[in-house]
Amino acid sequence: MIPAISITADAYKPDLAPVGGSLVASALIALIPLLTVFVTLGWLRWKAHWAGLTAVAVAILVAVLFYRMPAGLAVLSATEGAVFGLFPIMWIVFTAIVLYQITVVSGRFEDLRATFHLISDDPRIQAIIIAFCFGGLLEALAGFGAPVAITGVMLMALGFSPLRAAAVVLLANTAPVAFGAIGTPIITAGSLTKIPYTEIGAYVGHQTPFIAVFVPLLLVLMVDGKRGVRQTWPVAVVVGVAFAIAQWISATYISVELTDIIASLVGLAAAVVFLKFWKPVGKDEAHAALAVERERDLALVGGGSGAGGGGGTAAQYAVSANELETRARGLTAGRITMALFPYLIVIAVFSVAKLVGPVKAWLATTDVKIPWPGLDGNVLTAAGTKNSSTIYTLPWLSGPGTSLLICSLITAVVYGVSMAAWGKELKDTAYKMRFAFLTVASVLALAYVMNLSGQTITVGTWIAGTGAAFAFFSPILGWIGTAVTGSDTSANALFATLQQTAAKGAGLDPTLLVAANTSGGVVGKMISPQNLTIAATAVGLVGRESDIFRKVILWSVGLIIAMCLLVGLQSTVLAWILPTFGK
Repeated sequence: MIPAISITADAYKPDLAPVGGSLVASALIALIPLLTVFVTLGWLRWKAHWAGLTAVAVAILVAVLFYRMPAGLAVLSATEGAVFGLFPIMWIVFTAIVLYQITVVSGRFEDLRATFHLISDDPRIQAIIIAFCFGGLLEALAGFGAPVAITGVMLMALGFSPLRAAAVVLLANTAPVAFGAIGTPIITAGSLTKIPYTEIGAYVGHQTPFIAVFVPLLLVLMVDGKRGVRQTWPVAVVVGVAFAIAQWISATYISVELTDIIASLVGLAAAVVFLKFWKPVGKDEAHAALAVERERDLALVGGGSGAGGGGGTAAQYAVSANELETRARGLTAGRITMALFPYLIVIAVFSVAKLVGPVKAWLATTDVKIPWPGLDGNVLTAAGTKNSSTIYTLPWLSGPGTSLLICSLITAVVYGVSMAAWGKELKDTAYKMRFAFLTVASVLALAYVMNLSGQTITVGTWIAGTGAAFAFFSPILGWIGTAVTGSDTSANALFATLQQTAAKGAGLDPTLLVAANTSGGVVGKMISPQNLTIAATAVGLVGRESDIFRKVILWSVGLIIAMCLLVGLQSTVLAWILPTFGK
């Protein structure tokens, strides 16, 4: 480990209101890099890597021209962010897709598809089971984009069009995010604010379930419109309510770390049991509509060549219902177990790594902390203290990506895939993801420049200055933070203490607003350029992130408005539903 560097005498300290001393004017200037991303992606429809690189350049200009940050420090901030974007973030996504590719080359993925067919052969219900329940389980264990990457390619292989699959998994990856990666966002907020993270988690557990209840219905609406809702609402409601109740109870009374694991398994179990007694109608019409859309989308991308198995011809996905039914009927307990093996091993490995105390502690000791050369010790926080973000942590063994790589190796051995074939998948996947690497590196570079220069905290302070009304707006900070960084954990690192301070100044409950930051972040993840790129890469739509963005932006805006109303009401007339902890 390299020793940390002490603060230099001329270290840069961000000015919260550098534009004429006006916080409003400064905040509007600070929003320009973020607006650059949204305009270039959503309106101009640029490729994501060009949008990201342009936004980084804009952020550096704002930092230098308006915040008077030395140009060298601004560029160094971007380099640290870019490296963080590659490792651990894209390392996780890369290894998740390699794991999936091993299942494809082994031929076992066809059995997995048939296994899900046994639960339900209705694509609308498959979206709920895979994207919401299974995706929630992956979010609980790994997080950081792995659920989007894995469930996106799974839906593709079940017949979804690339664009539809990407949009569905992004929408599904909402309610579970707050408790993702064994509760990391909430634990981070607790460590920064010194509020017990169990209390923050309990408050979040009284917020995100209100989203979880409706997510399965929204997924059905996205897959098959109003017709799908009319035909499948009973199972969507059952799964949503089961997940929400389990999330509420676990977060409040059992374990913040285990909340999503419990909720996802309860939701899945509820679906399996309910479908024993009830079957939806209209599956053939839904399959036909998805088939037409799939043919159109695959034609638009020239047959596709996605990194995550999202490529190929339409014929690869047009497996008839009869063929799938025949394969499903021929499944044995052994074949089902082998089909599920990669994901069972993922659950086992992550459970040991995250839940077994001695193993978790040992893995943490392998992390390498590197004070970023030329940056560490030369940048302060707005409060004048040393900025710890200038120390880069390399989780080469403890990171989820390495665990997924180990899972892919074990899977290859069990499936009889040679090491040469395994190595080829690594090489081919890395090549196909080259633009995704560039995009996510640029997005994290943008986040680091905005954070270290003070742009992000300026925006947060401006929004926090609304007094008692801030309760209605506090989730927006989490939404913006997650949209910029792609991580609810990072959003809490940015704004948790700001939420706490603003709450005390406005006479509001600090725990409520810190929790609101986390809950607001869960619906900002779907519009994060980082996650958009992960989804696009998984389904073979690299370069069409703008199309996916346009598919999900209104969902994200609608959900953040709903969360703002909920938190605002919880600060007033609905305060009675919050946990008290002896207050």
